[in-house]
Amino acid sequence: MIRTEEMLLNVGPQHPSTHGVFRLVIKIDGEIIKEATPVIGYLHRGTEKLAENLQYTQIIPYTDRMDYLSAMTNNYVICHAVETMTGIQVPERGEYLRVIAMELGRVASHLVWWGTYLLDIGAVSPFLYAFREREMIINLLTELSGARLTFNYMRVGGVKWDAPEGWIEKVAEFIPYMREQLKGYHDLVSGNEIFLNRVKGVGIYTKEEALAYSLSGANLRCTGVKWDLRKDEPYSIYDRFDFDVPVRTKGDAFARYECRMEEIEESLKILEQAVEQFPAEGPIIAKVPKIIKAPKGEAYVRIESPRGEIGCYIASDGKKEPYRLKFRRPSFYNLQILPKLLEGENMANLITILGAIDIVLGEVDG
Repeated sequence: MIRTEEMLLNVGPQHPSTHGVFRLVIKIDGEIIKEATPVIGYLHRGTEKLAENLQYTQIIPYTDRMDYLSAMTNNYVICHAVETMTGIQVPERGEYLRVIAMELGRVASHLVWWGTYLLDIGAVSPFLYAFREREMIINLLTELSGARLTFNYMRVGGVKWDAPEGWIEKVAEFIPYMREQLKGYHDLVSGNEIFLNRVKGVGIYTKEEALAYSLSGANLRCTGVKWDLRKDEPYSIYDRFDFDVPVRTKGDAFARYECRMEEIEESLKILEQAVEQFPAEGPIIAKVPKIIKAPKGEAYVRIESPRGEIGCYIASDGKKEPYRLKFRRPSFYNLQILPKLLEGENMANLITILGAIDIVLGEVDG
């Protein structure tokens, strides 16, 4: 009889295999994981506490640094919360620019996930292709906002400034190009026998478990729950667009892969319709006072980010700063199921399972 001893192994904190400054303390017996303890907090900035001393408009740049792969949706959720409390109505042209920016950001975010996930489990080429297309989106958003990665484009009541001349046409040209590249991604990876052996049947959980752990986004939809806030609780102008909510029922790493790849296609559908419907003229921001004071009370709004439900809770005592502010960060909640998924798994599947959850550590740590 072979006798083995349990060993504690540190996975991280480092970037390449853990998607951020994240540490996993693994108790292993041979190659089998007996226990996994996530250690977070290395990126913690105290955003929510800092917000209590900031005017509402000053909080927006802090949201760029949470989910730094999806700055536009972070920007939107804080602006949406303040607009809900104050009753500010965003002009139509401003809403279209917001949706186009958010959906471009969603595609770019999923491209980073796709490329880095494949890189994690041993394929180099997909990473290069993904970042080639992502760079085109980043260039579009840079042209729109004047920044890269941390765009800080949204404002309470609308957006910072209008799209440059010819920018909408560039977005329209990008859509068919991205669709064509997506076919190539599927040809390269989605039917690859080695890839399928790595992800099928790995990291399985049920619909009931997903709901119990408060999972959202593709991590929820991969279990058969058809829930997308853009459809089920429409905000902005999402009720004007025809798109589907991709779901799978297996609840494994491959189901999450399929959901995200199909979500790219659906975002391209939304972009195509938004470009066609884009108003020829009109204001991009409402008339907003220089110093915004939310009335006494509280509000919670939630939207669909690339990683799931991101929410913003504001409690106001009528001053120009919030009394309390809290973000519901999807990566933080989605990460909770990781110890359960890793228990009893082979060590080789650790990164396959972690990568399929798609976390961003800036959002986990707040």
